[in-house]
Amino acid sequence: MKKYLEILRRCPLFRGVEDENLIPMLSCLGVTNRSYRKNEVIFAEGSIAKSFGILLSGEVQIVRVDYYGNRSLVGRVGEGELFGEAFACAEVEALPVDVIASEDCEVLLADVCRVTQTCCNACDFHNKIIYNLMKIVAAKNLMFHRKLEIISGRTTRDKLMNYLLLEAKRAGSNTFEIPYDRQELADYLEVDRSGLSSEISKLRREGVLESEKNRFVLRQTDCALKGEL
Repeated sequence: MKKYLEILRRCPLFRGVEDENLIPMLSCLGVTNRSYRKNEVIFAEGSIAKSFGILLSGEVQIVRVDYYGNRSLVGRVGEGELFGEAFACAEVEALPVDVIASEDCEVLLADVCRVTQTCCNACDFHNKIIYNLMKIVAAKNLMFHRKLEIISGRTTRDKLMNYLLLEAKRAGSNTFEIPYDRQELADYLEVDRSGLSSEISKLRREGVLESEKNRFVLRQTDCALKGEL
């Protein structure tokens, strides 16, 4: 576990915890270390939400599949980030999503009850952990609200522009990169990939944007008209 010490330092759950307390704290919280292969399910839809994960290496995707098999990418998780914590804190009896390893990965699984209830040893860091977890859950709720704002657009073009304008605003620049390839972006926006590619081509021909793989450039005039940047 010591080889992941730097990642644990960066993990927002452990913000404010001294280095000498990090490893003993993991024992106190009763975390378990698990490895998953690419495309392996970490948390399955319909299962009881008792634990959450901390990603030590690789990448994880949170996916929702509807009755007809349409796939929606709810979000992706990088090293040092948490996943499943909102569902675990809410004591959801049936997860509404699948959590899948999109790459080979290593994960720490933590029982939410061990984290949210102060231990018998009255560890100094435990209150910090609970406070940090509360902030993380609140931030994730804001992230989900942001996605609802994006996909509220009535057309593929509206959804795409909602997303790109918000990404440009977050980057503070008309030139930025997004974390998705075309299929992942289509899944995130909950649109058809061919329709998405068609809209990107149209916007390029109209001079609204330039794009190369996951790099985009929005025209200043278009952004000004929309009042976003």
